[in-house]
Amino acid sequence: MSDTKLPAVQHQAEIAALAKRYREADSLGMQVLSLIGGHAGNLLERLPDAAKDRLEEATRRALTAAMHAAQRSRTVVPDQKHWLNTAVATAMGAAGGSAGLPSALAELPVTVTVLLRAIQGVAADHGFDPSDPEIARECLSVFAVAGPMEEDDGAEMGFLAARVTVTGSTIYSLIARIAPKLSIAMGQKLATQTVPVLGAVAGAATNYAYTSYYQQMAQVHFGLLALSRRSGIPRDVLVEELKTEMAKARLTLN
Repeated sequence: MSDTKLPAVQHQAEIAALAKRYREADSLGMQVLSLIGGHAGNLLERLPDAAKDRLEEATRRALTAAMHAAQRSRTVVPDQKHWLNTAVATAMGAAGGSAGLPSALAELPVTVTVLLRAIQGVAADHGFDPSDPEIARECLSVFAVAGPMEEDDGAEMGFLAARVTVTGSTIYSLIARIAPKLSIAMGQKLATQTVPVLGAVAGAATNYAYTSYYQQMAQVHFGLLALSRRSGIPRDVLVEELKTEMAKARLTLN
């Protein structure tokens, strides 16, 4: 990455573009909620207690499997266009929702793998090497953001500024920290796929929203990281600038 300092105008323009991506990502899950007539807060209540009890462990296992599968597949399958990642995930969501909760649970690890590969592709687009252990951990950390069904609007940006310092074999500690947050998002996804009659449609719409959302959040994450490296401005400072830009946009809309 170049150490060339960016002009202030270009730097601010990039922050504004990243804020726009963040806002657009936030709207996707809300569209799915309107489709199924639900609210994020009560989606998890639709799941059977047995499924809710298994959710965090299932998510942790899905993340671990996805990490290994995504890294191995990079040597065989090149990064795909973002629209193709979304199309593949959408098709899997329809299949996963067609037979209710059992098929949705079976589809979960595959979907997480596709999402992680999509995130890795975004990292590569920004000039980072996903096979680098540091960047691999940065890719995983994107899953620490609130899910697309939570109305966030930029309020929770800790994942963007977090220093990913977990190394070597303790990468599983990072997965253990991320799993509780991601399990809420995945539980909401599973709940939409169990909607009677709409299962396949809701599954397709949900996976479309999730893939688009995490790709957009990866664009913000790695866009800030690349901007920090090019400009020399610490990433946490850029995150504060992004928060300010988001707040200005909210005031304008209101």
